[in-house]
Amino acid sequence: MKRRDFLTRSSALASGAVIGAGSPLLATPTPVHIPKGKAEHCIFIWLGGGMCQLDTFDPKRRGNPRSAPKVAGSDYASIDTVVPGVKFTEHLSRTAKVADRLTAIRSVNHSVIDDHAFATNIVHTGRMISGTITYPSIGSLIAHQRGAASEDVPAYMLIGYPNVSRGPGYLGPSYNNVYLTDTESGPAGFTQPEGLSAAQSERRQRLVAMARGGPPLDLGLAHYAEIQAQARRWAGPDFMRNFKLDEEPATLREEYGGEFGQRCLLARRLTQSGVRFVEVSHNLNFINGTGWDTHFEGQLKQHVLIQELDIALAALIRDLEKKGLLDKTLIATGTEFGRPATFDNRGGRGHQGSAFSLVLAGGGLKHCGAYGVSDDHLGKDVVENPVSVPDFHATIFAALGINPNKELHDSGRPIPITDGGKPIAALFG
Repeated sequence: MKRRDFLTRSSALASGAVIGAGSPLLATPTPVHIPKGKAEHCIFIWLGGGMCQLDTFDPKRRGNPRSAPKVAGSDYASIDTVVPGVKFTEHLSRTAKVADRLTAIRSVNHSVIDDHAFATNIVHTGRMISGTITYPSIGSLIAHQRGAASEDVPAYMLIGYPNVSRGPGYLGPSYNNVYLTDTESGPAGFTQPEGLSAAQSERRQRLVAMARGGPPLDLGLAHYAEIQAQARRWAGPDFMRNFKLDEEPATLREEYGGEFGQRCLLARRLTQSGVRFVEVSHNLNFINGTGWDTHFEGQLKQHVLIQELDIALAALIRDLEKKGLLDKTLIATGTEFGRPATFDNRGGRGHQGSAFSLVLAGGGLKHCGAYGVSDDHLGKDVVENPVSVPDFHATIFAALGINPNKELHDSGRPIPITDGGKPIAALFG
């Protein structure tokens, strides 16, 4: 359109002139279809450090970090899964047998590769760190939008260590996580003091109620008082019973495996009790010495981590399926970035954000084993169906029945739930 025509039409609109029904200025915007899933809960497995997609869910040609010179590629052999044409590496043998219940998204990408904290933040919040606003984590957003399925449990729990990337941001402390690191004792401070009778506990609660009847509290103290009230409610025997894993059959606990597997079993129990979102951190104790950050010699024992993930993830999928809960529970596996095919001088790998894998399972999605394609040679670039981190978030939100384009507000400023994310349409039937 020429400048003169634009000004003429703009003037006509401003003066209230009638424009023909066929005018493009009055055309209705094309509606954007947002799929709406039926999942009720989300278990988010966090692999801190940067899982190598080539050694897990997106194998390429075989490499060798121990040869001289070193050969770029996957460190392990690839194996077939139950989905024709989809391969994982040999250390994911159990997960390969349930690959039809999951989708490895092989075309995730972002531009943050040099800093773990920044990359962790973008995968948890879907946005870059800002100097003017603190964005909420995906767990806090889901807690805000869906709340807990029962008032007797928190909406958002973290089995791991809290930080700002996992926090509520501008949503405020009401939507923060309740965290724990010990699967048996539960959250710190939730256990009633020893020797405190029921009558004494009730008297304490009456005193707190009397204190609330005094002068109005400022916002910070009001939030603190609210959280205290919630903690007292959740400290009851019904909620704390979720941490008694010995109630589960011994054979099931063995199927889940070691410490990480027991955290995944606890996550299943917590979602059953009504917790909406549970994040489970893997490898808090660095069982392989370096975690998923496999620079230098960290590559040598990476298989220990992959095997532990394989055991727990497959067990969680099968357990939820047997209990009729898999379609209602979305399992998401996240990591801050991937790894390149090349090896450093001591056999480890650097960072790669141009193409890496994140995984979704269950949640009522239409799974296909793998979605998106990285280049056949070394898996450095996305060549088909790119998925941004906001797209990954939008897919999770849509699976839980949340509109990823919905606007929230911080100090009067509208902020969409995702940064332009679009759900992966192929995963919704």
